[in-house]
Amino acid sequence: MTQHPAAHPRPQLDPERIVETLRTLRSRIHERFPGSGLARLAGELLVVADDSVARLAAIARPNLPIRAGVWLLLASIVALLARIAGSVQLHVMATDLGALLQVLDAAKNVVLFLGAAVFFLVTLEGRIKRRRALRSVRELRAVAHLVDMHQLTKDPDRLAERVVGTASSPSLAMTPYQLSRYLDYCAELLSLTSKIAALYAQTFNDPVVLGAVDEVEALTIGLSGKVWQKIVVLNHTSP
Repeated sequence: MTQHPAAHPRPQLDPERIVETLRTLRSRIHERFPGSGLARLAGELLVVADDSVARLAAIARPNLPIRAGVWLLLASIVALLARIAGSVQLHVMATDLGALLQVLDAAKNVVLFLGAAVFFLVTLEGRIKRRRALRSVRELRAVAHLVDMHQLTKDPDRLAERVVGTASSPSLAMTPYQLSRYLDYCAELLSLTSKIAALYAQTFNDPVVLGAVDEVEALTIGLSGKVWQKIVVLNHTSP
């Protein structure tokens, strides 16, 4: 007898592990750059991550009141259709063609109205969950842009002695090693932002949410590319 190997569970992102990794990263940033804006941003992302874990748990749970309402409405529709069918049968027995057509027209309108109501209730739970997911994904997209704002003025070329600043040039009081760590922290924050967004795609199979998550992932990949270009330049110019 042939034995089939046991099916292995599909690999999935662990929300708790992501939050723990982010918590450690926040501590690392605070220890090396205490009181910095990047450290505060890491703390804000941690709050968003904790909120996302709670929202994901709520999204995964069925909304029982809405589902109970759907079943109640379906039962009402079945009862109403049975009553309409009985009325039609009576008119058929009475051979009153005009009255029969009136009953059929009224029945069609009632069925269309109730069908629209059923569709609204059946999709209500998904639309509520979609709105919650999209709200979190928008927060993550904003965090990604904030990370980009923090690394925007961290130009490794400005560490060279030949660079002459202007009165409006931002200050860069960092050593090459500190700048390297700062940029690396930015890249890690972008990566974790993308991972948190991916949790929504993993938990909620909705095409609109999946599209929003893909946009966040594409955004973080593009921003990370800018950060790593600076790191490469810094490694080539540093002694």
